[in-house]
Amino acid sequence: MFKGSITALITPMNQDGSLDLSSMGRFIDWQIQQGTSALVPVGTTGESPTLSHDEHAQVVEFTIKTANGRVPVLAGAGSNSTAEAIKMAQQAQSAGAAAVLVVTPYYNKPTQEGVYRHFMAVADAISIPVILYNIPGRSVIDISVETMARLAKHPNIIGVKDATANLLRPLQTRQTVGKPFNQLSGEDGTAVAFLASGGDGCISVTSNVAPTQCAEIQAAWNDGRVMDAMERHDRLFPLHDALFCESNPVPVKFAASVLGLMGETCRLPLAPLSDASRARVKDAMSAAGLLD
Repeated sequence: MFKGSITALITPMNQDGSLDLSSMGRFIDWQIQQGTSALVPVGTTGESPTLSHDEHAQVVEFTIKTANGRVPVLAGAGSNSTAEAIKMAQQAQSAGAAAVLVVTPYYNKPTQEGVYRHFMAVADAISIPVILYNIPGRSVIDISVETMARLAKHPNIIGVKDATANLLRPLQTRQTVGKPFNQLSGEDGTAVAFLASGGDGCISVTSNVAPTQCAEIQAAWNDGRVMDAMERHDRLFPLHDALFCESNPVPVKFAASVLGLMGETCRLPLAPLSDASRARVKDAMSAAGLLD
């Protein structure tokens, strides 16, 4: 079971849009040193929609090699093509990933039966764990609690990244699945509330730039220091909000550039952050103590 603060890694890029693996290597080392408990490369935050298949595999392999067993790597392996998702999952397994994160098929708008068959096909094709990624805000389709319970019967399907921001869902899932099931928040703003609802951790965007603070929130909760966790979360909340003032990962890449971690380049169709949003992000970083 995966726990704690898990970073949905941004993918560093040079000004020409090519992969910046030198910065990525330093960034991965820094994340681990700052207390991040696991890494998720090539999710949406890693700009997976604009990476080629070769680049996708390259980033996964590079992350696993750089992490070198210090923390688990949960590789993004999502696609709206089931065959493509299977291939990505198999590549991740071959590269040594601890698990794969597989998003609900987007754009196709499958029925719940189609969603079920998609995830089952991926899980049947590999032997490492599968974490479902439920993000209806991007994929349109929601994985219903009933479908999740059906999927949880597969021995390889061990949990969910829940980006619904619906705090009833972890409670409903826990009741309906009826067995230990790894529930991870996919919304930084709900990180503590999700833990209170029976969650295990957070796959975080904010931890790209505030890994220590995000890890401390999770540690405080796990140590039973509930008020401490809430106070730390309250301090970071404006940053959580600011990092989604425009399409993710544009704001968080800008924040990373302010900290000198990498450049802010994103690939089209993502446009550079507006001046007003730059000011908002920097103000939130200051309030969170990142620029002291």
